[in-house]
Formats: sequence, C-alpha cells, structure tokens
Amino acid sequence: MSKLNLLMLNYEFPPIGGGAGNAHLCLLRQYADNSDLRIDVLTSAPKPGFFTETFSKNITIYKVGLHKKNLHFWRKTEVIEWLLKARPCYRKLLRENDYDLVHAFFGFPTGWLCYRSRDKLPYIISLRGSDVPGYNIRLGLDYKLMTGLFRRIWSCAAAVVANSEGLRRLALEFMPSLDIGVIPNGIDAEKYYPSQKQEPAKPIKALTVCRLISRKRIDLLIEAVGQTRELGLDVRLNIAGEGNLMEELKKLANGLKVADRVTFMGRVPAEQMPDVYRDNHIFVMSSAHEGMSNAMLEAMASGLPIITTRCEGVEELVADNGVVVEQVQPEEIARAIKKLADNPQTLRQMSLASRERAALYSWPSVAARYIRCYQQVLQRCKK
Repeated sequence: MSKLNLLMLNYEFPPIGGGAGNAHLCLLRQYADNSDLRIDVLTSAPKPGFFTETFSKNITIYKVGLHKKNLHFWRKTEVIEWLLKARPCYRKLLRENDYDLVHAFFGFPTGWLCYRSRDKLPYIISLRGSDVPGYNIRLGLDYKLMTGLFRRIWSCAAAVVANSEGLRRLALEFMPSLDIGVIPNGIDAEKYYPSQKQEPAKPIKALTVCRLISRKRIDLLIEAVGQTRELGLDVRLNIAGEGNLMEELKKLANGLKVADRVTFMGRVPAEQMPDVYRDNHIFVMSSAHEGMSNAMLEAMASGLPIITTRCEGVEELVADNGVVVEQVQPEEIARAIKKLADNPQTLRQMSLASRERAALYSWPSVAARYIRCYQQVLQRCKK
C-alpha cells in the first residue's frame, strides 16, 4: 500500500458522545504507528479552547473546544457552535497539508465540511445513526428541513457506508438510488471476555449500557423489572451511562417501587467496563434505533446472552445467542428474561453463542475494510 495521507472528522470523540466516538477511537488504535498512514483528526473538546494531542507517531488529534453542558447529549446550539468553530480549523488543515481524502463520521454535521471542499478533495461518509433521516424521533422536523442538504452531501461523497445492514436499509429509504456499503463496528475480544463463573447466582443481574436519552427507551426496561417481580423473579437492572433523562428515570423507578432493584451506575470509566459486563448475567437493550451497538458487541464478547427489541444492527448480532422481542412492551421483555432465568442450560448455550458470534467482528478486520474503501476511492478518482 502506498502512503496515505488522511483527514478524519468527527464532531464527537471520547469523552464526548457515545458509540461513534468509541468506534472512531478503536479504529485509530488499529492505525496507530502504521508507517503507511498519516492521519489528522478534527473533533471536539468539552471546554472552550483549541487543543492538539499526539495520539501516536502518525496520528494527531485537533480538538475544537465547546461550551458542552452534557458529554452524552448534543444540544442544537452545540452542534452549530462546533460547525462554526471547526470550519476555519478544517480549512487551515486543508491549506497546510496535502491530504488524499477526508473520512467523515456522520453525514451531518461533519459531512457538511467535506461537502464544502468537494471540488478540492474526495470524501467518504460513515453513517452512524442520527445522521440518517427517520432514525431519531427528536430530529423529525430537522430531517424535513435539511432533506435537500443531506441529499447533496451524500450524493457528492466518493463513498457512503453504514455500520449495519439495518441502517443501510433505512438510509436507502431516504436515497434509494445511492450505492451504500456496510462496514460494521468491531470488538476487542481480548479485552472483553466471559466470566469463569459456571452458574449465575441469584439475583439475576441484567445490564444495559447506553446514553440515557429517549431513543434508548430505558423506561421500558425499568417497567420490565416490575413485571419480573410479578412473575416471581428476583431481577436487578444495572444501568451504565449518563444522559438528560437520569432524574426522570429515577422518579419512574421510585414510582413503580423498584428503586431497590434498579441501579444507576452513571458514567463508568472505559477501563472498568469489562469487569462490569462479567459481573452481570444478561445484556438487555430496548432502543428504538441503533446503527450497530458497540455495547451489544462488548456484551457478546463478554459471553452475555442478549435480550433486545428489534432495531438496526440486531439481525447481524442476534441469532442463537439471544432473544429479539418483537412486541415493544415491558411484559414481553420480562417474559424474555424469565425464559433465560428459568433455563440455565439455554442461558449457557446463548452465552457460548454470543462469544462465538462476537469473534466475527474484530477491529483489525474493520480497519482493513476501511483501508480497502480508501484505496478504491482513490483509484476511482485517478480515472
């Protein structure tokens, strides 16, 4: 491979944001110290200012500081602030460096910067979820107002890839004529591995890991805990994550008299998460939409059976390793938990199947697929 000079854009990056930022971080770890790659990253920081960090010998990260109120929830004013502050930094990077192409995580807002420089430099877009119309109910009006801009950004991209087949289909509903590929998220199976405990102890511990926002529908899981009690089960729900609905969800748990069965763990440092997964028996998710859940992949690599509502990414990740709840009701989630709690052998079989399926999604393979995508784009541009 000839040397590749790459600019990456992502308006969120750890500690800001969720799955897309973490996926970007994991991808950079695969590219670190690769002498065939030189990468600059333009992203955000939670406090005002401009910061430069050396990630590795070949990777530099430039962070535009914002007045960030919540690390895991983006206000529209913050998105606009990032665009306004990032644009001059982006243009400066283009003037001072001879990039081969730009890789944008999210079609908007980051894709807009690439679109503005489309005559100078080819760009690829990684669709992550909320940048796809129809994904986030909260952004319904925004999707309508920005339909034309989204279509221009996507159509001018040298390549558009989604992180799951489900998200690809949703994107094709918006632009049926567009050629959209799929490059999934990955998992570090050495970092995330199963507990050595043979039998789940009582109570049954169910874990969910996510931002506490409306799309994640954590209220369904809390209500399901109440339903498991009526089914004669002793279930504890552990919720790892922060978000703007924290207090509202705590009030719900109190109102349903399950506060003693629901633990709000808040933000858990990344280095502690492998132990958190291993300390639980089942992973539960109730999202209305996902791209491809990093947390679900981590849970699978940790040997946890999956109970989830149907959303994008589920068809690739859940087969014989879990239960997909088709009717989005707390009662159905509770019955799925009971199915596993009452059948230790089924739980063990699903645990093994989760680990086996997670092995199909390695970060080295994901990184290699992106490299092939970059090379294909550059070959087309030379013709």
